[in-house]
Amino acid sequence: MILVLGYGAVVLPFAAALIALLSDLFPRTVRAGFFLLLAAGGGVSVVAGVGCLLTGGIVTGQLGLGLPGLAWHLRLDPLSGFFLAVTGIVVVAVACYGPAYVRQYQNGQQPLSALGFFTGIFVAGMQLVLLANDVFLFMLAWEIMSLSSYFLVTYQHQHAANRRAGFLYLLMAEGSALLILLAFGILAAFAHGLTFGALRAAHVPVEWATAAFVLALLGFGLKAGLVPFHVWLPEAHPVAPSHISALMSGLMLKVAVYGFIRFVYGLVVHIQWRWGLAVLILGTVSALFGVLYAIMQHDLKRLLAYHSVENIGIIFMGLGLSMIFIGTGHPVLGVLGLIAALYHTLNHALFKSLLFLGSGAILLRTHEGDLEHMGGLIRRMPQTALLFLIGCLSISALPPFNGFVSEWLTFQTALQVSVLSNTVLRAVLPVSAALLALTGALAATCFVKVYGVAFLGRSRTRRIRHAREVAWGMRVGMGLLALLCLVFGILPTLTIRLIESVPRLLLHRGLPSASVHGWLWLTPVSARVASYSAPLLVLGLVLMLALGYGLLHPRRRRAAIRRSHAWDCGFGGLTPRMQYTSTAFSMPIRRIFSPVWTLKEQTEVQMDDREPLRVAGIRYQLQISDRIWPLLYEPMARGLQLVTRRIGRIQTGRVRTYLAYSFFTLLLLLWLVR
Repeated sequence: MILVLGYGAVVLPFAAALIALLSDLFPRTVRAGFFLLLAAGGGVSVVAGVGCLLTGGIVTGQLGLGLPGLAWHLRLDPLSGFFLAVTGIVVVAVACYGPAYVRQYQNGQQPLSALGFFTGIFVAGMQLVLLANDVFLFMLAWEIMSLSSYFLVTYQHQHAANRRAGFLYLLMAEGSALLILLAFGILAAFAHGLTFGALRAAHVPVEWATAAFVLALLGFGLKAGLVPFHVWLPEAHPVAPSHISALMSGLMLKVAVYGFIRFVYGLVVHIQWRWGLAVLILGTVSALFGVLYAIMQHDLKRLLAYHSVENIGIIFMGLGLSMIFIGTGHPVLGVLGLIAALYHTLNHALFKSLLFLGSGAILLRTHEGDLEHMGGLIRRMPQTALLFLIGCLSISALPPFNGFVSEWLTFQTALQVSVLSNTVLRAVLPVSAALLALTGALAATCFVKVYGVAFLGRSRTRRIRHAREVAWGMRVGMGLLALLCLVFGILPTLTIRLIESVPRLLLHRGLPSASVHGWLWLTPVSARVASYSAPLLVLGLVLMLALGYGLLHPRRRRAAIRRSHAWDCGFGGLTPRMQYTSTAFSMPIRRIFSPVWTLKEQTEVQMDDREPLRVAGIRYQLQISDRIWPLLYEPMARGLQLVTRRIGRIQTGRVRTYLAYSFFTLLLLLWLVR
């Protein structure tokens, strides 16, 4: 029955994609039917995933839809069930959000049918990746997911930026697929078949297993957006429709995480601690550089894309710690690291999708994505402002929201360094924990900037002053994600009990210490080491707020509150230009970490012609670019151009030369195969 629900999670989005082809003829009816089917697919996915997590069982199936001798093998186990549940939650939220949001594209230059069709195929492709149980079906579903999302990135292809972002994304996606295929190929060389069961049973030498791991890390890391492979994220996410950005950042990156976990924990038998060290370093660098790149951005969706790099880095930090402890003979701590990574996977899917949907609401009502032009939106869009604030608090890892729990679990894993005897690991893990703390502080700073500049203060433009609240369906979609951010933050023990079936499948053990004191206290290692009670924290916060409200309420005070204009320092009234801008807010961080970016800062002072000592105007220009481009990708591009020019010399344009090429190639092949 559970596997049938898994089939439904794939079939329903695919059916929605087919129905979307009629949306240009019957826009309102088909739009409602499309999102209804999409929501049904998401709901079925949640039921199948949660059911599999609760039972801890494994169900398999086979469909004769592949090539001769290559039938489709499918499997639903707690790992795929967890990711199915995560996918379903976000898809349901997007389905609630979508009908009102896509109305803006109804009379646009591109057909609405194309957007709906590729959205349905994209969701179905992700679900099929999670159910695949052989290399052929996995790679087929992976390509369906990648190619359909390419068409979503380039949906508004009349803009050059969209075409450039789409080309870069497709190039990275195909490079990722090639590396993953090579990693599977190494395991398949020692196996008797292409099913995951055959790969799991293969006896792969350590050196070949290491080669396969490196290829998998590069392939899945490229798709997930780890540094230095992150360059496609800030290009693709800002140009895609906002609900597609939520699906890509909230779900597609997690499918890459799923693939990495499935490959390393499910197919490779013996995990080496050196692999974990490489993953930990790569994750730490991605987390720190991702938040540093994000804090410099003033385009809202580009900023959120860089924060995806940061949070994917935190997930891989948890995986790296897990692999280190498993490889050094401490499996219980390995379970803790894996649960921390899975918990943050769930959390990031929720709050990042919420923030992208919130940015889409702002774009829809203001047609403005630049923070420098926003301000005062809390008065114009109060409900969106509240939901966006929950997303900001969650991604900043502040209790009692969900982001705090998973990052705290990652800290607790890293702090167990005392059990290790390797001096290299004993030196690296504390540094990694310290950089994670720095990353959290910078993330909080970044979202103080985002919320303060966008929602507080005065409106900077006419469009912002005339903004209004979005439709109720969009608020319902954001509200569902915001509610779950709070629920998974308040009830971490129950959530870990649900997730625990994944390490029981992969590592054959759970984390009994986490819930030994009941649902009220979370004790990941033991109560003597560390404990956390989110319900008691919430109760304390509620009591403090109630007490403060009672003491400060005007009816309780003897004198009435006198309201007046804010002090204007004698300048004759406050104006929007007196507010902090996004660039000004992040200036101290830019000064401290200036070597991280390529900075071009220029100030032009114009003097008054009549009074040479009087300043008539000041023009300030600041350009911040990613150092990865000139350090890594531009040399690669120049080298590739050089090679192609050299190869181009063989194109003489003479038929006799081409016949000679064919003749000597034929002779070489005959000699090789004789």
